[in-house]
Amino acid sequence: MTTTILNPASRTAAYDGQPAEIIELIRGREKELLAWLAPLVRRKSVTLDLGRVQRIDAAGISALVSLYSSAKQAGHRFSVANLSPRVAEVLALVGLERILIFHRAAWKSDSGPRLEQTTA
Repeated sequence: MTTTILNPASRTAAYDGQPAEIIELIRGREKELLAWLAPLVRRKSVTLDLGRVQRIDAAGISALVSLYSSAKQAGHRFSVANLSPRVAEVLALVGLERILIFHRAAWKSDSGPRLEQTTA
Protein backbone atom coordinates (compact mmCIF):
# COMPACT_ATOMS: atom_id res chain seq x y z
CA MET A 1 0.00 0.00 0.00
CA THR A 2 1.30 3.47 -0.81
CA THR A 3 0.80 6.42 1.47
CA THR A 4 1.10 9.94 0.13
CA ILE A 5 2.57 12.39 2.62
CA LEU A 6 1.41 15.95 2.09
CA ASN A 7 2.45 19.25 3.62
CA PRO A 8 -0.28 21.91 3.43
CA ALA A 9 2.18 24.71 4.23
CA SER A 10 3.97 24.10 0.95
CA ARG A 11 0.72 24.43 -0.96
CA THR A 12 -0.14 27.94 -2.01
CA ALA A 13 -3.83 28.71 -1.81
CA ALA A 14 -5.97 31.77 -2.34
CA TYR A 15 -6.92 33.49 0.87
CA ASP A 16 -8.86 36.74 0.67
CA GLY A 17 -7.76 36.93 -2.95
CA GLN A 18 -4.07 36.64 -2.07
CA PRO A 19 -1.85 33.55 -2.28
CA ALA A 20 -1.06 32.22 1.19
CA GLU A 21 0.37 29.15 2.87
CA ILE A 22 -2.05 26.95 4.74
CA ILE A 23 -0.67 27.43 8.24
CA GLU A 24 -3.97 27.61 10.11
CA LEU A 25 -6.84 25.14 10.07
CA ILE A 26 -9.55 27.54 11.11
CA ARG A 27 -13.02 28.57 9.94
CA GLY A 28 -12.78 29.77 6.38
CA ARG A 29 -9.56 27.89 5.64
CA GLU A 30 -10.90 24.36 6.18
CA LYS A 31 -12.68 24.44 2.81
CA GLU A 32 -9.34 24.72 1.02
CA LEU A 33 -8.06 21.65 2.82
CA LEU A 34 -11.20 19.65 2.04
CA ALA A 35 -11.22 20.68 -1.62
CA TRP A 36 -7.58 19.69 -1.94
CA LEU A 37 -7.61 16.40 -0.01
CA ALA A 38 -11.12 14.93 -0.16
CA PRO A 39 -10.65 13.50 -3.68
CA LEU A 40 -7.18 12.20 -2.79
CA VAL A 41 -8.20 10.31 0.38
CA ARG A 42 -10.82 8.48 -1.66
CA ARG A 43 -8.06 7.18 -3.98
CA LYS A 44 -5.21 6.39 -1.56
CA SER A 45 -3.98 6.57 2.01
CA VAL A 46 -2.73 9.99 3.07
CA THR A 47 -0.59 11.29 5.92
CA LEU A 48 -0.91 15.04 6.41
CA ASP A 49 2.21 16.81 7.72
CA LEU A 50 0.93 19.53 10.06
CA GLY A 51 4.36 20.77 11.17
CA ARG A 52 3.76 24.36 10.03
CA VAL A 53 0.16 24.55 11.25
CA GLN A 54 0.08 26.55 14.48
CA ARG A 55 -3.67 27.04 14.97
CA ILE A 56 -6.67 24.78 14.68
CA ASP A 57 -10.28 25.38 15.66
CA ALA A 58 -13.54 23.41 15.53
CA ALA A 59 -13.82 23.89 11.75
CA GLY A 60 -10.31 22.51 11.23
CA ILE A 61 -11.00 19.59 13.54
CA SER A 62 -14.21 18.88 11.65
CA ALA A 63 -12.29 18.90 8.36
CA LEU A 64 -9.79 16.34 9.70
CA VAL A 65 -12.63 14.10 10.92
CA SER A 66 -14.33 14.40 7.53
CA LEU A 67 -11.13 13.42 5.72
CA TYR A 68 -10.65 10.48 8.08
CA SER A 69 -14.21 9.31 7.47
CA SER A 70 -13.92 9.63 3.67
CA ALA A 71 -10.64 7.69 3.66
CA LYS A 72 -12.03 4.95 5.88
CA GLN A 73 -15.16 4.55 3.74
CA ALA A 74 -12.91 4.14 0.70
CA GLY A 75 -10.77 1.53 2.46
CA HIS A 76 -7.79 3.84 2.99
CA ARG A 77 -6.07 5.46 5.94
CA PHE A 78 -5.82 9.12 6.89
CA SER A 79 -3.39 10.25 9.56
CA VAL A 80 -1.56 13.35 10.69
CA ALA A 81 2.13 13.85 11.42
CA ASN A 82 4.72 16.27 12.68
CA LEU A 83 2.27 18.17 14.88
CA SER A 84 3.17 21.40 16.61
CA PRO A 85 2.76 21.11 20.38
CA ARG A 86 -0.35 23.32 20.40
CA VAL A 87 -2.11 21.42 17.59
CA ALA A 88 -1.20 18.08 19.20
CA GLU A 89 -2.66 19.32 22.49
CA VAL A 90 -5.93 20.45 20.88
CA LEU A 91 -6.36 17.20 18.93
CA ALA A 92 -5.61 15.15 22.05
CA LEU A 93 -8.13 17.17 24.08
CA VAL A 94 -10.91 16.26 21.66
CA GLY A 95 -9.84 12.61 21.55
CA LEU A 96 -8.59 12.46 17.98
CA GLU A 97 -5.39 10.66 18.98
CA ARG A 98 -7.61 7.58 19.14
CA ILE A 99 -8.56 7.75 15.45
CA LEU A 100 -5.75 9.74 13.84
CA ILE A 101 -2.30 8.22 14.13
CA PHE A 102 0.03 10.93 15.32
CA HIS A 103 3.31 10.25 13.54
CA ARG A 104 6.14 12.02 15.32
CA ALA A 105 8.63 11.79 12.46
CA ALA A 106 9.49 14.94 10.57
CA TRP A 107 10.09 14.94 6.84
CA LYS A 108 12.65 17.05 5.07
CA SER A 109 11.14 20.35 3.97
CA ASP A 110 13.35 20.37 0.86
CA SER A 111 11.75 17.18 -0.40
CA GLY A 112 8.71 19.00 -1.73
CA PRO A 113 5.06 18.81 -0.84
CA ARG A 114 4.65 15.13 -1.64
CA LEU A 115 6.67 12.07 -0.76
CA GLU A 116 5.75 8.54 -1.73
CA GLN A 117 6.34 6.08 1.08
CA THR A 118 5.66 2.37 0.93
CA THR A 119 4.02 1.08 4.08
CA ALA A 120 3.95 -2.47 5.33
